[in-house]
Amino acid sequence: MVNTIFFKDKIITIVGFARSGLACANLLWELGSRVSVTDSADNAVLRKNYQNLKSKEIKVELGRHTIDFIRGRDLIVVSPGVDDSSPALKWAKELSIPVISEIELASRLCPGTIIAVTGSNGKTTVTTLIGKVLQANSKKAFVCGNIGTPFTLEVKKIKEGDFAVVEVSSFQLEKIDTFKPKVAVILNITPNHLDRYSSMDEYITAKKRIFKNQDKSDYLVLNGKDEVLNKVSVQAQSKVMFFSESADFNPNQEAVMAVASVFGINRDVCKSVFKEFRGIEHRMEFVKEISGVKFINDSKATTVDSALWAIKNIKEPIILIAGGKDKGVDYKVMLPGSNGKVKEVILIGEAKEKIRKALKGFLPLDDALTLDEAVNKAFVKARKGDCVLLSPMCASFDMFLNYEERGKAFKHAVASLSAK
Repeated sequence: MVNTIFFKDKIITIVGFARSGLACANLLWELGSRVSVTDSADNAVLRKNYQNLKSKEIKVELGRHTIDFIRGRDLIVVSPGVDDSSPALKWAKELSIPVISEIELASRLCPGTIIAVTGSNGKTTVTTLIGKVLQANSKKAFVCGNIGTPFTLEVKKIKEGDFAVVEVSSFQLEKIDTFKPKVAVILNITPNHLDRYSSMDEYITAKKRIFKNQDKSDYLVLNGKDEVLNKVSVQAQSKVMFFSESADFNPNQEAVMAVASVFGINRDVCKSVFKEFRGIEHRMEFVKEISGVKFINDSKATTVDSALWAIKNIKEPIILIAGGKDKGVDYKVMLPGSNGKVKEVILIGEAKEKIRKALKGFLPLDDALTLDEAVNKAFVKARKGDCVLLSPMCASFDMFLNYEERGKAFKHAVASLSAK
């Protein structure tokens, strides 16, 4: 790692104690910082994280934020799920204490080449594929970030000449300062997270931060078919490269090949990786076929556009399970792509009434109190040749810790069906 001396003896608080918060705490303790952690929640996962701290000298408070964990600090590192309304961040602002994100921290320590990928949809697939293409070309690549493995967990393994392929969310980009990827990728921008942002313009501004520190030696890879991205491209100081869907490759694949070209990697290497790629867990994941009914786990589809992509790419008639924590989007936009493909929608979670209001009169609707109940109802309604698709269009936090837990719950419910 580089710049490690900067953090020695610094007094630092991490706000948020999920995966990235735990990784930050352990990394900073190893660097010689005096570390504290605060989280407004208190649950079994956070208590397990406490057990996984590398030192009991790291102070932790759960179930609340107190100003004593903020006052006198040199730096605050904030987890992506924490927004500016948090008392901890308000105190930091009042006390003029710098606040940075986890990816900002990791980037300051990273001696390797950073490739950062963002967008409303497709981030995880593209990040994964870029990593595989680099590895297929005999390069050492670490795939991390919003994809599941924190950047701060991987950075200590990264050496000069290696690559960090980092999936970054708008939340993580809000609190960057010097974060400067060699290659920044924005796949698309569609309405998302409008429960956190007051407008689309505010959401777009957060996404644009991915290239705010780039210069003429860097590259910005953009979707040429995205109207918003065409407009923002003129604001970049870096070299802009556009990609778009072709007859042979989808937009995600074209984005990967654009990045590969920056490093002189032949398209044939990319094609070979695409051919071998079997997808990622919780994204269009085939679970099982029972009595002629297919079950697809698309729990990672937390936006309407992601769900529409799944619907478009399934040939069978669909019983759709949707709902969760609303992100402030308009669910009516799913209607044109659902006509003739979705037989019925079973609604779950906090957003079900909002979705019902948007879809009522256009699609048959039912609801369920739990995901287990939804899976059972869907199986009863389905006929041989149908597909039961979990593609929620919503975040998971009303019923589950994350989309992974939701996807695993869906797979468990399907397994229980086959056991009956």
